[in-house]
Order: sequence, then C-alpha cells, then structure tokens
Amino acid sequence: MATVCLSNPKSFLPSLQPSSLSNLTVQKISVKRQLIVCKAENNVPSFNPLIISKRSLSISIASSLLLSLAGNGNFNANAAILEADEDDELMEKVKKDRKKRLERQGIINSSTKEKGYLQDLVYKLSIVGQAIEKNDLSAASSVLGQSIDADWVQKVNSAFNKFSGSDEEKTEIDSFNSSLSSLVSSVTKNDIEGTKTAFLASASAFEKWTTLTGLVEELKGL
Repeated sequence: MATVCLSNPKSFLPSLQPSSLSNLTVQKISVKRQLIVCKAENNVPSFNPLIISKRSLSISIASSLLLSLAGNGNFNANAAILEADEDDELMEKVKKDRKKRLERQGIINSSTKEKGYLQDLVYKLSIVGQAIEKNDLSAASSVLGQSIDADWVQKVNSAFNKFSGSDEEKTEIDSFNSSLSSLVSSVTKNDIEGTKTAFLASASAFEKWTTLTGLVEELKGL
C-alpha cells in the first residue's frame, strides 16, 4: 500500500523569517529528497493475490493433467501386456486342440475294424427304430438280442473305448449303455412306451458321442 508522504507539501517549509533564511536552501533540498522517496514508494508494484492464485491454479491443473496422462499410459501399457498374455494363452490352446484333433484323426483313419463295429451299430439302430415305429417289438428283439452281453454290444464298446478320451465322451458312453439296457428290457417285456423312450435315449447318446469324437463325419446314416 502506497504511503502518502506529502498531504500538504507546504508544511515541510518553515516560516520565511530573516532568522531562517540561512537554512532555506538546505530545507528545500531535504524536501525534494522526501518527495523523490515518496514517489518511488508509490511506484512499487502492489501485491495482487488474485494473480498468484490464478498462477498456482494453472500449475496445479497442469501437474494433475501430466499425472493423469502418465497414469493412463501405465494403464494402457499394463492392458497391452495382459492382452498379449491372453493372446499367447489362446494360441497355445489352439495349438493343443489342433494337435489332439490330428492325433485322433490318425487313430480314426487307422481303426478300420472299430469303425466297422460302429457302422454296424448305426444299421442296427435304424432297423430297431423302424420296427418300434410299427410297434413290431419281435423284429426289434431279433436285432437287439436278449441281453446287453451280446457279441455285437461288446464289439461296440471296444470301439467306444478306443475312440474316447474326454470325460464328456465317456459320460455319453455310460448313457448309451444304460439306455440300451433299458431298451432290451422293454422290448423283452413288450413295453411299447418304455421301448420308445429307451430307444430315443440310446440314439441321442450315440449321436452326441459321435459328434464329440468327430466320428459323425465318418459314419454313414447319421
């Protein structure tokens, strides 16, 4: 805040009496010096807190922006690393799946006898289905036999075991054998409705198994 040094410049001058004339020159010089000092004080820039505050705010915003950008950069870098890891895992899984398919296809191609057992099963199920549709359970019984210990059933299961690898495939084998046992029993008892239900369950389990193993494209009539 500026200091008012000369509200009334005349007050700094003594009365002009003869006794004081000898000091007049010195007093004038003193007055001029005081005027100069006061003028200099008035020209000193005043402190403006608003300007400082705006400058501090600008610096704070800039700092926050830089930190935010740096944080986003780290986030993007971490995201890129995670994405690369996921891509590597996916590629590794694809390679393993492809290897398994090739190995299984090799087994299928070299297992002519077992594929013959399964092809025979397709034909048997087709004949039994037609017989059941006509309610001709005697014809169905002549194809199925009297028990699941029949030779053709044993051969089918040997093929199942050779081509199956996963738990899901083995589950479908169990479902098929269970349904086939019910089918044979229902036919023997001349149970039309039970026969139809058991036949559908057997055919469904076999179809799912061939899809899982890739044999659905190898067998005719599916």
